[in-house]
Amino acid sequence: MKKQTEVSEFVFLGLTNLPGLNHFLFPLILLLYMTSLLGNVAIITTVVAEPRLHTPMYFFLGNLSSLDIFFSTVTVPKMLSGFLSEHQTISFAGCLAQLHFFHLLGSSEAVLLAVMAYDCYVAICNPLRYRLVMSPQTCLLLAAATWSTSFLHTLISTVMTSRLHFCGSNLVPHFFCDIKPLLSLACGSTHLNLTLLNIDAGVLGLSSFVLTLFSYIYIISFLLLKVHSWESRRKAFSTCASHLTVVSLVYMPVLGNYMISSPCFPSERDMIPTLMYSIITPVLNPLIYTLRNEEVKTALKKFLNRKLFPK
Repeated sequence: MKKQTEVSEFVFLGLTNLPGLNHFLFPLILLLYMTSLLGNVAIITTVVAEPRLHTPMYFFLGNLSSLDIFFSTVTVPKMLSGFLSEHQTISFAGCLAQLHFFHLLGSSEAVLLAVMAYDCYVAICNPLRYRLVMSPQTCLLLAAATWSTSFLHTLISTVMTSRLHFCGSNLVPHFFCDIKPLLSLACGSTHLNLTLLNIDAGVLGLSSFVLTLFSYIYIISFLLLKVHSWESRRKAFSTCASHLTVVSLVYMPVLGNYMISSPCFPSERDMIPTLMYSIITPVLNPLIYTLRNEEVKTALKKFLNRKLFPK
């Protein structure tokens, strides 16, 4: 028999209960969201349109931009509509769907960053074998593994959350349906949910982080010990700098939100790192990769000139 819940919808408390601040936040977050969409669409279009960028590095960069578009779209439009309405409501099924896709896309980005770190490692430390190791088939396999691993991770959280019984308050102390705020509203014990969440998120998050970390430790050691040309070192560090910056922007708030703070008692402070990786990071990623990457800047200028000033 299918388990029923007494709560048919949830009400988001949102970022703030001050109406005046809502009127300020709406245009600001809308501007950030539109900037994110335009920037990431520009990256994807440039990578697809420019043959010189049809390499593993830019294939994964295009995947990252796609994830950023969908990732921010899961939460931001609903939050924007909440600024304009008195009650920010969402159905129980809609809440589960939002939770599922948020964690699916977020965990996919974490795994993809580890894959991109491995790609940098092969490109710098084994350049002669790069085309063989990072073949098109390998790139597609790594992309498929990223999505499938993240799907299995997210499925556990979604199924376990759907089995919870909600019989009391339906006021979610957040601006979207995340696991920690929902657990705080559930009736009965959530010990099993918390245990599985900690194990599952710890295995996926830390394994991705450790793989990324060791890739760059090996890259830096290789450059310092085996590469004696300062120009070669500069080019290699320049190639990795953009990715390292993005890794920092993603992992610092995620680790603080899901692995350091207590999942039992969500607070307003939990919204700050969530805002960082769901709104700010998707805006910064295109800027980081275009400002620090000469190939992307050149290809983007070439593409824009071709579209704006056709012969």
